[in-house]
Amino acid sequence: MKDKKMEIATIGGGCFWCMEAVFQEIKGVEKIVSGYTGGSAPGKPTYREVCSGLTGHAEVVQLTFDPTVISYEDILLIFMTSHDPTTLNRQGADAGTQYRSVIYYHDDSQKESAVAMTKKVAPYYENPVVTEVSPLETFYEAEDYHQDYYRNNTAQGYCSAVITPKLAKLRKMHADKLKGVSAS
Repeated sequence: MKDKKMEIATIGGGCFWCMEAVFQEIKGVEKIVSGYTGGSAPGKPTYREVCSGLTGHAEVVQLTFDPTVISYEDILLIFMTSHDPTTLNRQGADAGTQYRSVIYYHDDSQKESAVAMTKKVAPYYENPVVTEVSPLETFYEAEDYHQDYYRNNTAQGYCSAVITPKLAKLRKMHADKLKGVSAS
């Protein structure tokens, strides 16, 4: 058996619990790690520090995916339609720079794809797309209790009120990209 060549994408669309739950359903996404990046505070940040808004970090997910199953462009399209890329430093009730819409690229090809995707989806939104496109510097894995959060806390209020409807929208918009759904 040949080893698969996997790729990595790092994105932030508000709360990392939401993005993690969305991408857990996508074919070709093999691993998801919730974490923080994009800040300037020294050392590894904690959730409490990031939530203060003082570190400059964003809540993000880092996806390891098989590009023979799902393209980086499809990852970006799902991302751009799974949150509101037109609200600066806010997703719903979550407000602060840690909730910004951001694509952290790993190379020039990802940068080009990210910039192109923000332009491609812009006409579909009433307000301007404010998604930041920035180079990934240091990624910090979030605390263990943030990993696999939705699956472990489905009945929790935030999960049922915010994430469950987001997943319903995903299933409607991107049914052909979901695990367990074969291509026609």
